[in-house]
Amino acid sequence: MKPSSSSARIWRITSIASIVTTLLLISGFVYAINDVVNPVGSSYTAESSTDSAAQNGSQAAVDPATEGIRVAALGDSLAKGTGDDEGSGFVRRTVNLLQQQGVDAKLVANLGINGQKTGQVIESLDESGVQHTLRQANVIMLSIGANDLFNGGEALGNLDEQAPTANQLLTNQPKAAARLQKILDRLAKINPDAQIIYLGLYNPFGDLKELRIPGNQAVSAWNMKAAGITNTNEHMMVIPTFDLFQNNLDQYLSADHFHPNGDGYEQIATRIVQSIR
Repeated sequence: MKPSSSSARIWRITSIASIVTTLLLISGFVYAINDVVNPVGSSYTAESSTDSAAQNGSQAAVDPATEGIRVAALGDSLAKGTGDDEGSGFVRRTVNLLQQQGVDAKLVANLGINGQKTGQVIESLDESGVQHTLRQANVIMLSIGANDLFNGGEALGNLDEQAPTANQLLTNQPKAAARLQKILDRLAKINPDAQIIYLGLYNPFGDLKELRIPGNQAVSAWNMKAAGITNTNEHMMVIPTFDLFQNNLDQYLSADHFHPNGDGYEQIATRIVQSIR
């Protein structure tokens, strides 16, 4: 017996939907890999002026009691806010939320760069302009490590052949964790009075069978190492994001299936505000 026209139509619609979903996931992988392999510099976003004396490192530390909260951010594409249709990311959204609560809060600068890894952040901390920016802030936000963890995107490019194992994802962790330690130590020396906020990692591929378990294991191990580093300094903290995204990837990820969307960044910003107020 031949299927009815309505059944055939439903079958065609279902098939098309499945194809579209697959293509979106593939395009997301391609975007994420390209974002890492071909990093794009972030535009310098600032709300404060500079002078030659300040650039020579002679300015005093910012006092939140008299000057409010002054935020600077650095790191990768999450620090930059990639994936947010409004272009705000968690950095600008954090400042906005604080302002809505009547707090004197301003964004000094956002130095986030797409595709940046720990080694590149270390190099940037030698630049006098970057040091000057960080000294103008009393809250420094850092997002880094995802590109180190996923090995610059190479692991994501082999899903058709074999999904990366937990061991493969963990391979780069020891050296990357040592570089994270160096970054945080440098930040503390550049601005010893600032509150340093490190953004923990989440697994953007937790809804994919091949990467759910190894990705969760690798991300959890990294976050534990980050917590161990920050716990040694009273001015440092880790803002966890794993639980925010774990069961809400369809709600909080952007179309590239890698970066947060506006709602995802808003969730992160809300948690940061709750932690620093």
